[in-house]
This record gives sequence, C-alpha cells and structure tokens, in this order.
Amino acid sequence: MAQAQEPLLIKRYASRRLYNTETSDYVTLDDIAGFIRAGREVKIVDLKSGDDLTRQFLLQIIAEHESRGESVLPIAVLNDLVRSYTSQAQSVVPDFLAMSFDMLKQGQSAMMENMSAINPMASMPGFEAMRAQQEAFMKAMTGGLGKGWSGPSAEEEDTPTPASEEDELSQIKRQLAELQNKLSKL
Repeated sequence: MAQAQEPLLIKRYASRRLYNTETSDYVTLDDIAGFIRAGREVKIVDLKSGDDLTRQFLLQIIAEHESRGESVLPIAVLNDLVRSYTSQAQSVVPDFLAMSFDMLKQGQSAMMENMSAINPMASMPGFEAMRAQQEAFMKAMTGGLGKGWSGPSAEEEDTPTPASEEDELSQIKRQLAELQNKLSKL
C-alpha cells in the first residue's frame, strides 16, 4: 500500500524518451495521462540534471487534449490565465484555482451522493464504476489538491432533510457566484 502513495517515477532520457522506473519500460504522454486518471501521482525528472519536469509534461498533456477538441478550459479562462502571469494578481491565481477545484470536487461529490439517494439508476450495474471514474477524473483535474478530503464523513452521510438539501444547494450556488465574481475581477 505504501507504494500506491509514492509518486510513480518517470525518467526522461537525453533522447527525450520517457522511462517508467516501476515497470522498466518506455511510456508515452497518453500512458502518463492514463496513470493520472487511474488516481496515481507521477513525478517526471530529467535523468541527467535531476530537474523536476512534471509541471511541463502535465501542461503538455493538457495542451494536447485541448488541441484535439477535448476542450475543458474555456477561452476566457485561458485568457485570464495568460493575463495572470503578467499582473499583480499572479499570487492569488494558484490559490483561487485550488479552492475552485476543491469546491467543484466537493459539489460534485455531494451531487453524486444525492443522485444515488434519489436516482433509481444508482442501483444499476456500472453506476459505481461511473462514480469511481468521476472521482478519479476530479483527482486528476485537481492534481491531488485537497488530499486530506476523503468524501463525506459518517455524520454527513445521514440522509439530510429536504430543507438542509436546499440550504446546501443555495450555499453551493452562492459560493460559485462568489468565485465567478472574483475570477471576473482578475
């Protein structure tokens, strides 16, 4: 189990090939994206210099998906990200993005919990697999942010009253509106 918590070490050789140190074979960017989608953390280092290249390769994976038409990031968000590198708001953006993804993950998890409670499809075969895939996707999208968050606690799993569900939904909507307002100011 300790091995699952350690990042998968990928070494980049001078030939620019990527080497998986666990399986002793070469991998592609698609393979690395697959590891991440499966919930595995990766660390990519240059063999010769020892430089950490993880960020560079993760950005390359995102760019390739975006260029193939698998767009997740709206143009306005991309423009704002570019602007953040040249403005005084640069230090605020990473924290804001981390909070946004954490809130999105929590909101989607709460939504999935509510869906499973009221949705007759929740008892269908494959629903849990879809839910696990969604959780892995969110973990990949957030880069492991909020690792301490493990879903609702036992107290939260008690079926909420309809009034508390409405309060929770209105609170999520309010937080989302606040985040959108902050983003528009950047």
